[in-house]
Amino acid sequence: MSAVLETILETGIVAIVRSDSASGLIETVRALSAGGVRAVEVTMTTPRALEAIAAAAGEADGRYIIGAGSVLDAAAADAAIDAGAEFLVAPNVCVEAIELAKARGKVICPGALTPTEIAAAWKARADAVKVFPASHFGAAYLEAILAPMPHLRLMPVGGVNLENAAAFIRAGACALGVGGSLVNTQTIARGDWPAISDAAARYVQTVAAARAEG
Repeated sequence: MSAVLETILETGIVAIVRSDSASGLIETVRALSAGGVRAVEVTMTTPRALEAIAAAAGEADGRYIIGAGSVLDAAAADAAIDAGAEFLVAPNVCVEAIELAKARGKVICPGALTPTEIAAAWKARADAVKVFPASHFGAAYLEAILAPMPHLRLMPVGGVNLENAAAFIRAGACALGVGGSLVNTQTIARGDWPAISDAAARYVQTVAAARAEG
């Protein structure tokens, strides 16, 4: 298992940074790291996402790992890796993107929903499968998928918040992808970095407590 995947699994949180502006992105990554979230995904839909990924990767120094989200195809995967992304996340299953990521030694978590899609993503050598949109189906759906396929690593994304995070972990999630309930455009625009750090710490504590419950 790669050190990048180990980092994602250890803290159990991937922060999803999606913004309508490039301003404040590097400060956001720093604030998340200060709160204990060590895996941060900048979505490719964010303006100048590749620049933000490159800047964050350049000063990571082991404190965190930076990834790219909304990576829809192999070309986007290649560009994100060139910018410094250590892991890739997608809402879909693109076998070419998975193959490229593996060839370049990077972690990739494609998105899927049905048992067939999830199994196909895993067979294509996904490191974990992003179950999306998770909140529409809930923790019980994750548990049902894992019952016949306990070998899978599933990361629920979409509507994950502090109210349902523990339930997803108890259902067997290897990690959680958390977006707007952890860091949103309004908080970034205000430059409220302490609020982001505090929210990050609460999520890390929630995951740790749920894991301790067994």
